[in-house]
Amino acid sequence: MAEEMLRMEGISKSFGPTKANRDINLVLNKGILLGLAGENGSGKSTLASMVCGMQKKDSGKFYKDGQNYDPHSPADAAAHGIAMVVQELGVVGNLPGVVNMFLGKMDKYTKGPMVDLKAMKRDAQAVFEKWNLPMVPLDVPAGSLSIEQRKIMELARALITDPDFLVLDEISQALSQDNRQVLYQFIENFKSQGRTILMVTHDLEEMVEISDEIAVLRDGVIVETRPAGDYTMDELKRLMIGREVSGDYYRDDQEECYEKEVVLEVRNLTVPGKCEDISFDLHKGEILGICGLSDAGIHEVGSAMFGLEEGRSGSIVAKAENRELKKASDIIKTGGAYLSKDRDAHGLMLDAGIGDNLIVPSVKELSGPAAYLSPIKTKALAQKASEAFEIKSSGLGHVVRRLSGGNKQKVNLSRWLVKDLNYIILDCPTRGVDIGVKAYIYSVLKKAKKDGIGVIMISDELQEAMGMSDRILVMKEHRAAGMLSRNSDFTEDKIMEVML
Repeated sequence: MAEEMLRMEGISKSFGPTKANRDINLVLNKGILLGLAGENGSGKSTLASMVCGMQKKDSGKFYKDGQNYDPHSPADAAAHGIAMVVQELGVVGNLPGVVNMFLGKMDKYTKGPMVDLKAMKRDAQAVFEKWNLPMVPLDVPAGSLSIEQRKIMELARALITDPDFLVLDEISQALSQDNRQVLYQFIENFKSQGRTILMVTHDLEEMVEISDEIAVLRDGVIVETRPAGDYTMDELKRLMIGREVSGDYYRDDQEECYEKEVVLEVRNLTVPGKCEDISFDLHKGEILGICGLSDAGIHEVGSAMFGLEEGRSGSIVAKAENRELKKASDIIKTGGAYLSKDRDAHGLMLDAGIGDNLIVPSVKELSGPAAYLSPIKTKALAQKASEAFEIKSSGLGHVVRRLSGGNKQKVNLSRWLVKDLNYIILDCPTRGVDIGVKAYIYSVLKKAKKDGIGVIMISDELQEAMGMSDRILVMKEHRAAGMLSRNSDFTEDKIMEVML
């Protein structure tokens, strides 16, 4: 008979008039992974944060190992064997990785004004080794690490307290294909020791594959809980969204299709140690996918193209203007745009309103004499973008930090697509968004393609790259390993063969 790890009875939480969770009843047994499915804003992260002591419940009860459990802080939760890896990146960028791992746990390593960094690093490495996690540099500032490295470090940090209950909130979408396999092996090892995982992920195929049970949240209420294998994909989507969402939301054509006209010409793009000798053409109306395993250099290609990488060599030419692109302003002046994988750190002004974020890329067009911004024009453009991209908020003054991940990405994308673009570089555009927003972003990209915009889509998800791209540039060890075109041979096995 299954042994109970955590029980929730009547858990509710409101933020003003918004009811984030309503009367949640759920049981998680030892040695299982329970997937928590739901759209952005359905209450998944709120529920997870209450379990981990990050927020207080309004009513209801938690029971851990049969005993009343009422955490007052994450430290209190850790003392009860519960830890969490949060959705948003949770590191202090200017502190070394090893210090980030032990923030709040420094007493053991502190003697007077001195901190024993050597002992901290030794103990940190022991955690990576115990759970077979890939090591990340711990001596450098955490802010200099890639999103993938930071996410792995956050997982190791959560494991320092040796928890028997782990909450994973959107960890896998920050990982490339090979490190996802590392994560899955870790999960099996963790469960085999009688430990339990509550996992939030928007990758529904992944959820069905690795979960033992799935609970579906909609509008703060659990509408269904059953073994993962008992759901069909269409049924899971319907339960999440409240309506039928059948069929594929990718492209339905099976052949590459774009115009002859070249929008961008990339030749011998190189950033030493990050990407080497990358060359390709991007055509008008083409979606060009770029994918590869971790550390293959795919994300650096995007940031290098936008002029964010030091030591860049090679050439990037906007063909319509016959202009070489050397810095970010060159891309903007030639009708280009770039969305970073890390939208919070490198895309959005989190503490500003939606309206201010939406107008930033269009400031030049909105400026009058003496760089005066027209209030009428700025409000009209922001309103147009907000309505066209169906951004859910209380208005243009709504602070971006308080939006769901899906609505943040809509702001990030719409502020560029409201402009008259020739091309756009997108790095993991659907990271951290739910099935509804993901389908919406794909529809936007299909429209952009139809309108003749050239799209570079860097993706850690093979199914996404295959589903949306005309061609895929596969990278391996910082170099181009092959270019595959959309046809009957456009298979995951074929792409993985080139990657490996």
